[in-house]
Amino acid sequence: MKRYALLALTVALAGLAQPAQGQSQAQRGDKWVVSWTASAHGPYPVGNPSAQPDQKFAFPTPEAGARDQTFRLVLRPDIWGKQLRLRLTNVFGTRPVNFDGVFAGLQLGSAVLVKGTNRPVTFGGKDRITLAPGAMAWSDPVSLPFVRNADELTGRKLAVSFHVDGESGPMTWHAKAMQTSYVSAPGSGSLGKAEDEAAFPNSTASWFFLDAVEMMAPASSFAIVAFGDSITDGTASTMNGDDRWPDVLSRRLHALYGNRVAVVNAGIGGNQVAGPPTYGPEKPFPGGPSAKARIDRDVLELSGVTHMIWLEGINDFSKNGNAPLEKVTDGMKEVVARIRSKRPEIRVIGATVVSALGSSSAAHGFPEQDQKRKALNEFIRSGGLFDGVVDFDKVALDDKTGGLKPEFVPESTTGGPGDKLHPNRAGYVAMGSSIDLDLFKPKPDGKK
Repeated sequence: MKRYALLALTVALAGLAQPAQGQSQAQRGDKWVVSWTASAHGPYPVGNPSAQPDQKFAFPTPEAGARDQTFRLVLRPDIWGKQLRLRLTNVFGTRPVNFDGVFAGLQLGSAVLVKGTNRPVTFGGKDRITLAPGAMAWSDPVSLPFVRNADELTGRKLAVSFHVDGESGPMTWHAKAMQTSYVSAPGSGSLGKAEDEAAFPNSTASWFFLDAVEMMAPASSFAIVAFGDSITDGTASTMNGDDRWPDVLSRRLHALYGNRVAVVNAGIGGNQVAGPPTYGPEKPFPGGPSAKARIDRDVLELSGVTHMIWLEGINDFSKNGNAPLEKVTDGMKEVVARIRSKRPEIRVIGATVVSALGSSSAAHGFPEQDQKRKALNEFIRSGGLFDGVVDFDKVALDDKTGGLKPEFVPESTTGGPGDKLHPNRAGYVAMGSSIDLDLFKPKPDGKK
């Protein structure tokens, strides 16, 4: 018995020793808060990218994935801190992926970093990590000495670089980044330490293997997750413009709270509330796993989240989904119940679904779908499920046609005619500007 008691004590002490760095920060009143997300939805190339350059030079054989090459992914943290940690993912991979040469630095422009800002990233004290199929891993905390005043970095972009050692096989990705990132040539080796752009000839409009960044932030900080489909992901917005509706909301909240609030985007183009019923790398779907299947990974397992705005349902009613109304409302009830069970501090705000009537998309635009959409919106407004409501439909609806307002239709990035399904930049600005900021007002004690 003494032997087992001693063993238990040893394990307990070891467990206490592991998070010492994080504890020292917490003692100063800081905490981890999610600052950026890119919801993983499947294996490349299955998905719905926008403005994607030709990827055959970076990835000549999609099934082989990355081969001894380095990614430099560019992203905009919504809050900054003096420490960060990041999450690498292989959730939709079919073989182990070896990562090394992981770095995080401040972007100057293109694939160029601000001199002296590129910091090495470790995992369990090591400069490499192997992720099994289906696995994810958070890095160790990374000090960012260039962050002196976090408010001064608002809007600046982070470059996360990492090397895939060997051949990755199917690559877990987020197709619709609406942000340009960079990839070295196949077989070029580990190049993430370099701060110039010479090693990164290939560009991509997607994010690979990286799905979350958290920052060490003051205790009063909080995060809002925008959860949904392509209309949250930003289809028809401006490439590299950061003008999706969550971006607009972020700028409005930053004007009030400064570097204490993060709005992170968990949209996936083509995503559904309740479908598809099964999902995996062997049977991928462009819209990724259902909201029901991904809510834990994309919301509940992230730090500092106090609100979720949920805009979704139009794809369930499409020709790809063909779901009855009850399936969608039941799915929403299931997800909200799970949130309240696991993270009761999170307020869930329902957003009404904008019209797709008359869409040029083969899967959308039919009158019967619009009737389901209207019924879903009535449920969102008056069903009593949500802690608050954002009425995007009221903002975007053209009363004369029953579709999107005509000024919201032309595509912002390509200049095309638009599909009458996805609002453009003007539409997203109107949507983000319409949200009542009192929904996120801190309580008198300073807590959310």
